[in-house]
Amino acid sequence: MHRRLKYCQQDLSIHPAKTCINPVAKQPHRATYPAILPLLPPRSLASDMGSVGRGRALFTAGNAHQNIVCGRAHQIGALALIAATFFLTRALDRLYDIPIPSHPSLSTVAGESLVGRLFQHPGFLSWPNRGYGTSLSLKIYVYEESEVDGLRELIRGRDGKISAESCAKGQWGTQVKIHHLLLKSKFRTPRKEEADLFFVPSYVKCVRMNGGLNDKEINQTYVKVLGQMPYFRLSGGRDHVFVFPSGAGAHLFRSWAVFLNRSIILTPEGDRTDKRPISSFHTWKDIIIPGNVDDGLTTFYESRIVQPVPLSKRKYLANFLGRAQGKVGRLQLLELAKQYPDKLESPELQLTGPNKLGRVEYFTHLRNAKFCLSPRGESSWTLRFYESFFVECVPVILSDQIELPFQNVIDYTLISIKWPSTQIGPQLLKYLESIPDEAIESMIAGGREVRCLWVYLPESEPCSAMLGILWELQRKVRRFHQSVETFWLHNQSIVNREFVEFHGWRTPLPLP
Repeated sequence: MHRRLKYCQQDLSIHPAKTCINPVAKQPHRATYPAILPLLPPRSLASDMGSVGRGRALFTAGNAHQNIVCGRAHQIGALALIAATFFLTRALDRLYDIPIPSHPSLSTVAGESLVGRLFQHPGFLSWPNRGYGTSLSLKIYVYEESEVDGLRELIRGRDGKISAESCAKGQWGTQVKIHHLLLKSKFRTPRKEEADLFFVPSYVKCVRMNGGLNDKEINQTYVKVLGQMPYFRLSGGRDHVFVFPSGAGAHLFRSWAVFLNRSIILTPEGDRTDKRPISSFHTWKDIIIPGNVDDGLTTFYESRIVQPVPLSKRKYLANFLGRAQGKVGRLQLLELAKQYPDKLESPELQLTGPNKLGRVEYFTHLRNAKFCLSPRGESSWTLRFYESFFVECVPVILSDQIELPFQNVIDYTLISIKWPSTQIGPQLLKYLESIPDEAIESMIAGGREVRCLWVYLPESEPCSAMLGILWELQRKVRRFHQSVETFWLHNQSIVNREFVEFHGWRTPLPLP
């Protein structure tokens, strides 16, 4: 005989157990739901159960105070539901509770290891899946110096005598290192038509410093080069990448605002409004890169110039090793060092003569303080900030306009201090003295974890500046590019104002 069975749709978190009537024995017994069920929304649970028999209603809501008639099939179904819920819960627990492998050299900072945020496994960088994608899948075309008239001059100077080896040294060596790493990169493509981005190599900072080109020649040569790049005109330069490694930024190319105002600029400098009416750096399109730290200082090379000194054996509370350059903040530090010579070391560095501080001596001094002060110089960024992480002193930023690299993945409050440049004085030293050694050690330990991002190594390394730059470049990739000089028709053909299709464009191209 067909029986009409009723299901009481009630909140299981309020009623963890129900009294059921056995239709045969007519005796009540209790069927207890597992403890995990109250975590599931009652409405969704009921709807899932009701969906089993879509052709007819197996369960009909009854009075909340009625006894429930349970058949044997329903008892078996309840047990199956309990078992399924148990195993599903265990599976979800495993899915969302993935332990991050520990590493003996990685310390915990502020209750959470930075490695837990940056790395999927010890030493394997993990960029956030927030506009970046789950993996690197770039295709970058690198212009050859011989394929564009004028590009060789931007790399080697008018006479071709400036070598890449000489330009790779010093704090501006990123102009060479990034170029050479891209030449060997697995993300390099020889086909322009499939490229996501185009890299334009130039060593203009080095070329200019060595007399290879003057400012006027640099400007004229850049304009000539850009006029021979159809793909630059196609996108308005939006997918073209340039490196400007010094504090001058893109201002080395005087007409940057006309020609490169939409291009991607890689630079360590985020502000030059102290000397220029506008900054050439824009957060929406450009990328801040680390300065070029001396190769002999990094931990990624077998022989290091100096080794860090234990915190308890450091002679000074803080130091500043740099030239005054007539800058207010630097002059204040020199004066402060005279007032507190036992706490702050700040000699006036000499570039020439018998008192010149050599490379090894410089780093030996730098490691002998708990805090390394980094005031602005000719521009807001300073290489000393990056060097601090390798001699293991806590960098104290005294440059209000500074921009730092990879801010989407690094919390700089855990590894550095930023102090107002208007508050340089005894109060700064008093504050630094108040910081316990345990907190200093914690910040230094955090710095050890991220300093690999300051080192220019191939992207095959698990952590490097180049890998970070590639992730940031991937975020800039667009599927579609337009410019004021490109037009398209119903058949997807790209044309210019005279309706000449893209493959027929001839150089030199008219530029803005």
